[in-house]
Amino acid sequence: MKRSRLPGDASGSRDPGPAVAVPALAAAHRAMPEAEAAGLARDRYRLDVTATRLATEKDDTFRLAPADGADGRHWILKVAHPAEPAAEIDFQTGLLAHVAAADPAVPAPRVLPDRDGRRWVMITDQAGQQRAVRLMTYCAGVPLDRIPSTRAQRRATGVLLARLRHATAGFAHPADSPVVAWDVQHLPRLRPLLASITDPGRRAQLTAGLDRFASIETEVAGLRRQVLHNDFNKSNLLADPGRPDVITGIIDFGDAARTAIAIDVATALLNQLPRDRPPAPADDIFADGRDLLGGYRSAAGLTPAELRLIPHLVMARVVARALISTHRAAQFPANARYLLRNTEPGWAQLDWFLAHSMAEVSECLS
Repeated sequence: MKRSRLPGDASGSRDPGPAVAVPALAAAHRAMPEAEAAGLARDRYRLDVTATRLATEKDDTFRLAPADGADGRHWILKVAHPAEPAAEIDFQTGLLAHVAAADPAVPAPRVLPDRDGRRWVMITDQAGQQRAVRLMTYCAGVPLDRIPSTRAQRRATGVLLARLRHATAGFAHPADSPVVAWDVQHLPRLRPLLASITDPGRRAQLTAGLDRFASIETEVAGLRRQVLHNDFNKSNLLADPGRPDVITGIIDFGDAARTAIAIDVATALLNQLPRDRPPAPADDIFADGRDLLGGYRSAAGLTPAELRLIPHLVMARVVARALISTHRAAQFPANARYLLRNTEPGWAQLDWFLAHSMAEVSECLS
């Protein structure tokens, strides 16, 4: 899970309030041991399993396997960060249930009830922390960031994102509008994190990116909105290793929120930008992203205004990633490698955007 909330937003209010510098779930917590997770699964879900920890930013997530070693069914146990509001857990689990009913073919996890029929339950762990627990079906496959990208795979990713947009369109919940730091509609509130950037050149890059977003902020506020996944990146998408063009799972709905459709698409496009080499100003930075966008538009429409703003929103996500990841890596150096795994290529990507005028960026996908 990767929900980074802004301080002062514990209620889930969208009131922008004052500028803030630290994601609200930056507080450290006592991680749950694997043995405790296995015991929790036996107690709450009557599963005789072993638990293996999976890498996450804040919560404790475990893959559960039958204790007898038999092949077959596996599960995912998610134990929320102690600071995660219960209302947001209810929102996320309700959203997954809605997707399952709206489009059963969308390969999203299914939430499984505990022994009392509840989709999530509050527990006090052995460290004395109150935490929400959910059990979900396991989506088999390999993350897309670990296998070669192909045109067919990128197009399939776009089609699936569009289908998920349709599946979530009718969903509403009292807690469906949290202020999520990664959601770039709130990018101006991250400006104080510039203090975490020690390199003057990179701080200047990010300042320029923030200033560009400020010039389109009013237009972004007027875009179409609904509840969306909001984190459709390659590490959250799984594929069949034998058929890498077949997407087998969408995981991590922890950043789901009511946000702009264009922001959801921009987040997916970010992960199609060049990573292996710095893009030159003359390069088409969206060469691979056009395949994803083509798949998306074959299943869901985008307005001319959305197509004009999406490239700017991709750049905004690059800025947000650098600010949040660098700040959190300084707070939690033991987890720095995970937190910064996607940050380094972003500097060259940001250079590309800043080397082009606002008008040129607006025309990239039109």
